[in-house]
Amino acid sequence: MDSPGHDKIKTADEQPVYERAFESALWSSRLIVLLAVIFGTISSMLLFISGSVEILASISHSIHLFPLEIDYTGLLSGIIGGVDLYLIGMVLLIFSFGIYELSISKIDIARSSESYHTLLEISNLDDLKNKIIKVIIMVLIVSFFQRVLSMHLTSALDMLFMAVSIAVVCIGVFFLQKNKL
Repeated sequence: MDSPGHDKIKTADEQPVYERAFESALWSSRLIVLLAVIFGTISSMLLFISGSVEILASISHSIHLFPLEIDYTGLLSGIIGGVDLYLIGMVLLIFSFGIYELSISKIDIARSSESYHTLLEISNLDDLKNKIIKVIIMVLIVSFFQRVLSMHLTSALDMLFMAVSIAVVCIGVFFLQKNKL
């Protein structure tokens, strides 16, 4: 006897033609997700390229500034900016992999690879959301430290605010790791 929440799957012969046609069209409509997968992946690639260009530009600018001097603040700011773009690219890549696996199909070629990593393995929407949130938090932390590098501290109160804000970020990371989001 079937339980109330688990209806028996009807065969094609048991379904009316209109029901089968509608369900087929409805099921096929999930393929619209491919647009998000394609453009998310392209955007991710562009962000990785942009991050690399930003890092190369900051290295080039810092070294050519003066033969004997290097602009360390500009160099660090450019490198951190590039890392920030890489992290945002990772968000888009995780999103693309996740919605593809949730809506279309598991990526069999990735799962058969020896280098397959669980970072891109998504089992449900909550799993996808949690992985994206973790990377977004890292993006925010990297962006925060990029801003800290460009700050000009003019008073003891400025230094106190910076110290408190760094402590708050560290405490947040501690609790994030402790609770495994």
